[in-house]
Amino acid sequence: MNSAETVDVVLIGGGIMSATLGSLISRLQPDWSIRVYERLGEVAQESSNAWNNAGTGHAALCELNYMPENPDGSVSAAKAVSINEQFQISRQYWAYLVSIGALPEPHNFINTAPHMTFVRGAANIEYLKKRVAALKDQPLFPDLEYTEDLERIAEWTPLLAKKRNPKQKVAATRIVSGTDVDFGALTKFLFTDIAERGAEIHTNHQVTRLKRQKDGTWRLRVKHLVGGTPSSVNARFVFVGAGGGALALLQHSGISEIKGFGGFPISGQFLRTTNPKLVAQHQAKVYGKAAVGAPPMSVPHLDTRVVDGETALLFGPYAGFTPKFLKTSTWFDLPFSIRLHNLGPMIQVGLKNFDLVKYLVGELMANREKKMQALREFMPTAKTEDWELITAGQRVQVMKKDPEKGGILQFGTEVITGADGTIAGLLGASPGASTAAPIMLDVIARCFPDRMAEWEPKLREMIPGYGTTLSSDPAAAEASLAETAKALQIQA
Repeated sequence: MNSAETVDVVLIGGGIMSATLGSLISRLQPDWSIRVYERLGEVAQESSNAWNNAGTGHAALCELNYMPENPDGSVSAAKAVSINEQFQISRQYWAYLVSIGALPEPHNFINTAPHMTFVRGAANIEYLKKRVAALKDQPLFPDLEYTEDLERIAEWTPLLAKKRNPKQKVAATRIVSGTDVDFGALTKFLFTDIAERGAEIHTNHQVTRLKRQKDGTWRLRVKHLVGGTPSSVNARFVFVGAGGGALALLQHSGISEIKGFGGFPISGQFLRTTNPKLVAQHQAKVYGKAAVGAPPMSVPHLDTRVVDGETALLFGPYAGFTPKFLKTSTWFDLPFSIRLHNLGPMIQVGLKNFDLVKYLVGELMANREKKMQALREFMPTAKTEDWELITAGQRVQVMKKDPEKGGILQFGTEVITGADGTIAGLLGASPGASTAAPIMLDVIARCFPDRMAEWEPKLREMIPGYGTTLSSDPAAAEASLAETAKALQIQA
């Protein structure tokens, strides 16, 4: 690789975010050169890997943390609707790519899986009723069903009801048009497509440094991890989509926009079964309520997963703590991320999140039997021998400065862009992969504002809902749901 070589776009990290951005740019500006660097031997091996994420297809159909109860007892649908709007953008883009043959048969990465909520106890039932009332007239939440009848729940998914105490007060909701998404497979398909269109994908290559040059480009130092050969390349635009590794690279870049940001890593585990008898009795994604102090990403759920064509059930997550920012990185990630500009916010977050610390300590101390007890609250007949414990991907939650509180812990994603638009990066976690398309459209709009007018017709061709709000137009929402369901061969 020539050290003086300059490419138009460098994508750091082989996950769903880089894959989506590369896919979009390759269609908006086909003459641009694109290069991808992934430090592992394959793409989609960290957070985008199927077994490292929950694969829900986050549309807020079942995730109760997107509709928390307010102090006055009210429940707002605003955030849930916003998340669903974003998922529809991703769904429209995938449907477009399938229609032009850029993605294979949809069942290879997306399948129908009804989305359900399940709660126990009078207080939680009252909350769920409020949630249903807030969503029942929303166009993007069609056919929302609600029941407190255990027999009805048994019809929806038998494992929730089998041998459950009939005197226990329970309630559930269901939307049959939910989906399960294998983001690992989708990521690989997207990279395969852009590679066929001229992009270069370099695995086993780690970007170690990046520095702004006088001509406005970025000089990247790259190490080939097989043999250790160093190289460098210049890029007119850099996207840091390296998951937990993004914070360190953005700090190395020296852009002022990263100041005050830190990362709080949370690890996780899931219980998994491939027992055909169990899998056949549960075809849904069922979300409950998070424990007090638990982060939103730790909401318990019992999920149908389809990975590489095989169906399994997944329960969890069980949160934990490690200072690693990536599943395959080092124990020094957290301490090495500390700077003078983010030390204050990080201390404030630690002082103000005692419930979270207490929750994590409890999770770390939980043995396998305690984990099984949590599963049995969803599935009373669960047997230990049917389930194996697997380690999920790392999630690095954003810590940042706050004018009033000094520092806050943010659950979600944060796009960081340099002032001149030549570099961007992504920090944070959920809903993450499910909203990759709208997040990357945000990156494009921020970094290439002078090209948006030229690109808009193509954007509207690829994503008909671009720039619109489906939830404010019932007819448009119904049409979009029907059209994308047909293209993706899923339940309308």
